[in-house]
Amino acid sequence: MTHGIEDYALIGDHQSAALVSTSGSVDWLCLPRFDSPACFAALLGQEDNGHWRLAPEGAGSCTRRAYAPGSLVLESVWETPEGAVKVTDFMPQRDRVPDLIRIVTGLSGEVAMTGELRLRFDYGRVRPWMREVDGRLVAVAGPDSAWLRHDPQVDTVVHDFGVRSDFTVRAGEERAFVLTWAPSHESAPSAVDPRESLATSLADWQAWSDRCRYRGPHREAVVRSLLTLKALTYEPTGGIVAAPTTSLPEELGGVRNWDYRFSWLRDSALTLGALLSAGYQEEAQAWRDWLLRAVAGDPADLQIMYGLSGERRLPETELTWLSGYEKSRPVRAGNAAVDQLQLDVYGEVMDTLHTADAAGLQFEPEAWKLQRALMEHLESAWSDPDDGLWEVRGPRRHFTHSKVMAWVAADRAVRTMEAHPGLPGEVGRWQELRETIHREVCARAFDEERGTFTQSYGSRELDAATLLIPRVGFLPASDPRVRGTVDTVRRELDEDGLIRRYSTDGGTVDGLPGTEGTFLACSFWLADALHLTGRRTEARDLFDRLLDLRNDVGLLAEEYDPKAARQLGNFPQAFSHLGLIGTAYTLFGRPGPEEAAGGGRG
Repeated sequence: MTHGIEDYALIGDHQSAALVSTSGSVDWLCLPRFDSPACFAALLGQEDNGHWRLAPEGAGSCTRRAYAPGSLVLESVWETPEGAVKVTDFMPQRDRVPDLIRIVTGLSGEVAMTGELRLRFDYGRVRPWMREVDGRLVAVAGPDSAWLRHDPQVDTVVHDFGVRSDFTVRAGEERAFVLTWAPSHESAPSAVDPRESLATSLADWQAWSDRCRYRGPHREAVVRSLLTLKALTYEPTGGIVAAPTTSLPEELGGVRNWDYRFSWLRDSALTLGALLSAGYQEEAQAWRDWLLRAVAGDPADLQIMYGLSGERRLPETELTWLSGYEKSRPVRAGNAAVDQLQLDVYGEVMDTLHTADAAGLQFEPEAWKLQRALMEHLESAWSDPDDGLWEVRGPRRHFTHSKVMAWVAADRAVRTMEAHPGLPGEVGRWQELRETIHREVCARAFDEERGTFTQSYGSRELDAATLLIPRVGFLPASDPRVRGTVDTVRRELDEDGLIRRYSTDGGTVDGLPGTEGTFLACSFWLADALHLTGRRTEARDLFDRLLDLRNDVGLLAEEYDPKAARQLGNFPQAFSHLGLIGTAYTLFGRPGPEEAAGGGRG
């Protein structure tokens, strides 16, 4: 059964995550970490690449589904002629090893249920041997083992390297299943109580949600986005994955398929700002500490992304045995963009640490040593061409956004020294650097004829990242160059009222064939820019439309195809949900420091 990307819901335990379809099938799960090889990979191939379906016999998609309020506990309901049944899916916070728990509850009548479990380790390539040990079924292959336990009323049979389950549930009855992963060389993992785990999971998630300080309109959408960010956090280190998936395509049938199960520095300032705004100091502190560990070392070696524990080597390989989501190939593990030069990350790191300091997180003297080293390197590196924010695989250019973020780095260094006068540093030199970058960008990146900042020096292409110019304080929103940029980007990168990142015509910029959908984060940036330039009704109308693009459980992928009315790209996408949170605060929350100050420099 083929599902749209938007047909999936997310469950997770702060170390990994699963995608559950509307037909009750778990089609994606990597264990024990977000970036581990998948044991269910049907999402990127066929059912025999691994899935676990649990639903009424012969039924299709569920009648309705929703998360239990304030949680990541998914409840899917099927109403059949024989009766109604609910399947509750969740992953409890682990003590040592991960569990996936599914509880079937009879709501009315008597419903025949069927389950099919096909574990396929190493991204759907390895079929494990299955046997029964002490009343549990265990699947073993290489370093992996998975243990299935269920209530005794369930009949199971092992066939074709899988498990089929058949049972009947009546109103008021429950049947529980627990799937536990463990290293194959270890003894059987301890059995958890599924009903106790459900109560604990609900209480934990809801207590976390209740801490959210946002009280403006669309609070439910903001809380759901924050829950999604929390679900994408690797709790042992504080790192946040961009998405829990790999190779969900930006164009159906195309080659723009990337692995997003890593932590990007480009998300850092937005993530930390969102968490701090909503009152999540501990999570912000953990993310800041992850950042400091990840980027420690020679400033010349600063990367655009890192592994969940700060790993630097993320080699990209192709998983040739997988057919790809709707035949979108290749399927990739790892990401070669890790080796790109993106100068904007220096600004993102400096802005993140400045935001943390301004918000009252404990100031770290060691962090300032790192920032000084970053600035010393950037003083000579900022004028080089780079690969740009969007990880294009075309030739290096003098990307406008990269230069603006180099300005941000100098600006935040100066501001930090102004806030802490006793700090050692080259404030005069950094002030001069800030002025030099500002003059050059205004002279070389602005198209006087069209009244807009362009994607790179001397080009005519546009880039939605220039919408961030007032937000980061490079120019005030009242500057006519800002309004001209907003209007031109809105006009020339528009697709049915939403915004593309940049022009992909002919692959001249990114060196890739094909096209992509509208980029949801950029569309949220447009709403911010409209608000900042005084068009507040238009901003709210666009925000409302973007909220309507969420799927039935409030999740967003990376992109959206307005013509096909489908979500595209890896899912759910942290960048999209960060955009939602940021725009909600821009439109309805307290003004940020840049807006309150009337923007940046003229």
